[in-house]
Amino acid sequence: MAPPPPLPPRRDWPIPTISLQIDDLSHPGSKLFLSSVDPTQVIHDAVVAVLQWLYVTPDDAPKDVRTIQLIVRPMEGVAYTTGSETAKEIHFACQHIVNCADRCADEICGVLTHEVVHCFQYNFQGSCPSGLIEGIADWVRLRAGFVPPHWTAGGKRWDAGYQVTGYFLQWLTERYGEGVVQEINGTMKDAPYDELVFKTVTGRKVGKLWKLYKEHLEGPKPEGAEDANEA
Repeated sequence: MAPPPPLPPRRDWPIPTISLQIDDLSHPGSKLFLSSVDPTQVIHDAVVAVLQWLYVTPDDAPKDVRTIQLIVRPMEGVAYTTGSETAKEIHFACQHIVNCADRCADEICGVLTHEVVHCFQYNFQGSCPSGLIEGIADWVRLRAGFVPPHWTAGGKRWDAGYQVTGYFLQWLTERYGEGVVQEINGTMKDAPYDELVFKTVTGRKVGKLWKLYKEHLEGPKPEGAEDANEA
């Protein structure tokens, strides 16, 4: 796929109050975190990137999020986001930072960008499939330029989530134009989930879009292959 274009021009996006909590300063992951990034700046940049990719103007962006607290602590997994409409918490696993020590700064930026999406994205009033929620988060991470080396396009289902859905959304953007994901996210604000949102935005049902995407990944068929299959 083509590389993502540069970020749109910066605007006066609503930036919440940012705070940091580190539960174990002696953990190697905590030390790596503090030595690899400026905590305040990295969260601020993640917020700006998320708002730029999900919303057209600051007036379109949610204003409810007042605070984001990043909690770096020993725990299983990678990261998760929780909290209320106004106060968000991002929990980040120390050990994951250690596991990615060779590309620490990029991974921290990528994980935080993904998690900050969950602070600001709409979710069809709580009815959105988790695969689309996580796919939009990884699409923003992709557009922000923090792609881990193990990511690949493809998959079995469009709603598998994470990078599978993220790359699918990027293909939709390349095929139907910038603004596709922003429009999908916008429809998620005030209505329950309906798969027909994809047809509303692109003119095609999501099943057909996924089929076209998989054909795109497979590339042109060898001459005569279609005739042979039909025989």
